[in-house]
Parts: sequence; C-alpha cells; structure tokens
Amino acid sequence: MKFVSWNVNGLRACVKKGFLDYFQEVNADIFCVQETKLQEGQIQLELDGYYQYWNYAEKKGYSGTAVFTKMKPLAIKYGVGEDEEENEGRILTLEFDDFFLVNVYVPNSQRDLARIGYRLEWEDRILQHLKDLDKQKPVVFCGDLNVAHHEIDLRNPKSNIGNSGFTDEERGKMTTLLEAGFIDSFRHFYPDQEGAYTWWSYMNKVRERNIGWRIDYFIVSDSIKERLRNAEIHCNVMGSDHCPVVIELN
Repeated sequence: MKFVSWNVNGLRACVKKGFLDYFQEVNADIFCVQETKLQEGQIQLELDGYYQYWNYAEKKGYSGTAVFTKMKPLAIKYGVGEDEEENEGRILTLEFDDFFLVNVYVPNSQRDLARIGYRLEWEDRILQHLKDLDKQKPVVFCGDLNVAHHEIDLRNPKSNIGNSGFTDEERGKMTTLLEAGFIDSFRHFYPDQEGAYTWWSYMNKVRERNIGWRIDYFIVSDSIKERLRNAEIHCNVMGSDHCPVVIELN
C-alpha cells in the first residue's frame, strides 16, 4: 500500500500548479492533504476510484484537511476524544480493517509563540488519541506536524533554537510521541541523512538552495515497522511551499 501526505497550502491554487498530474502519477492507495483552505462546494475534484473525506475549517480560507482513499473506511471521525467539534478542520481519523489512519495539520505556534500554549495542549490531546487507537489496531499518523525534531531536520538549527517549530517544548512533544510506541518512518530508513526537508520559505532562492525544514511526517505504530517497505520525500514536486512525503507498507 502506498500512502502520500502533502500540505498543499491552498488546494485550489495547488490544482492550478499541477496537483492532479502528481496525484495521478503517484497513484497512492491513500492520499492525505493538509491546509486545503476552502469550504464545502468551493472545489470539485474528479478523482476516479477514490472516496473523498473532508474536514473544513469554519474560518474561510484557513486550515482544513482531506483524505482521498481507494478503500472505503469502516468509520470516519472528526476531532479527538469526545469532542467532535473541531472548528479548524485539523484532524481526520479513518478506520480500516487492520489499521487507523490519522491525518492532521498541527497548529503553528506562530512567530512570537503566541499560540504555543494552545499548541502544546493540542499535542497532548492528539497523543492520547493515538495511544487509544493503538490499543485497538496499528496507526498510520501523518501530516504537517509543524516541528523539526532534531538539528538534522533543518538547515540552520543554531539560529532557530527557540523559534516556532524548533522550541524545546515542541521537540519534546515529538520525543514523547515516539517514546509512546511510534516511529518516524523516514528516520527509520535514513537515520543520518542530512538535507532532507519538506518545507521551504517562499523567500527568494531559499528552496533552490535547499534551506529548509523537515516538518511533514509519516509516524507509524512500532508494531508495524516490519511492514514498512520505503519512505520518500518528493522534494522536486512543486505547487506548494511543502512537498509530498510518501511511505509504502506491505
């Protein structure tokens, strides 16, 4: 099975920049997107052979997630825990026969860290959600997690210490997640690979010089790590300030 995750930073704009060409070419079994930035009825995607599931933000042109899957899920959940009201459209959980898929767009702490308190509380809720699911069956957790876990995961770690996405608190939450029985699929295969990034600023020549961050992930339950066949970063795919990330599972 092939899984793809991509923060498209506005799906309507990304469609105009080749999204559908990539979608057809990669031929994923499950394709997850974040930051769709649209409301119901604002786009009609003809994706033959795929079921479509959307979680829209209440705020127009903001956030949002979607999952396109060849297999019909047993159940779909929005939000976490008992809270089905998730007004920023950041979470989609799909249950399949032998695994759960969780697609998320993690809140950004913002430049001045104005939202870091909300972010850390959100992290606690999603961790509990993942642990609860993992007790039932394995989990494939993906999306824009808005954190570079280690110094190897961004180009300029020293100058970014304490900045949004590279605070001790955010990195610590990722460590806690992985210690709870999950693995970072990319680092499972490439523990020492440098220069492997998934997001670049739109500033001039930044992407061309590969001054980036790895903040988009596939995290899977430790119980299925032996089923992992591959993990890739499709850094040459344009259309967003992020690029797609991919895993294959037996």
